[in-house]
Amino acid sequence: MTVLLSMAAFALASSISPGPVNVVALSAGAQHGFAASMRHVTGATVGFTLLLLLIGLGLHALLAHFPNLIDIVKWAGVGFLLYMAYKLAVDDGKLGADKPTRGPSFAYGAAMQWLNPKAWLASLAGMGAYAADGDGRLVWQFTVVYFVVCYLSIASWAYAGTFLRRYLQEPKRVRLFNRVMAALLAASALYLLIA
Repeated sequence: MTVLLSMAAFALASSISPGPVNVVALSAGAQHGFAASMRHVTGATVGFTLLLLLIGLGLHALLAHFPNLIDIVKWAGVGFLLYMAYKLAVDDGKLGADKPTRGPSFAYGAAMQWLNPKAWLASLAGMGAYAADGDGRLVWQFTVVYFVVCYLSIASWAYAGTFLRRYLQEPKRVRLFNRVMAALLAASALYLLIA
């Protein structure tokens, strides 16, 4: 039971902390409501846990042979974050039913994780700490624990955004909120360049 608690604590610390996926969940909750933002939450959770599982099952060995792959992921992630920041910055400020879009999709959430260097580092560090010997039972156990914790963590950011929605009824306020979220995403991207 102690190992499960340790796994859950690691997953919580990695999943609940601010980052690009959580910023998008917050923004999606504020703009589109909780139900619509759950597509992003589910996609991000499935995308991350699939990455975690593949790292545990041996993808880390491929990365050891081709270290440039990490740089490719890093640059693709920076580009993706800057693109999302741009989309938020130019948003018109209309909420939910007034918007022609449905918010971030399942695929968008999953892709974010695969392009997020934080997700790669958390996967490598987590599997290194809890299943370094390649024990399949531990790999699967950690993946299941992480799925539950990750889903609840990202969903809490979407719920917080939904809570903020009541204060963002005017397009002017939404535009300000979106620009702050865009700045946070751009800052995340720039941080990845210097980290």
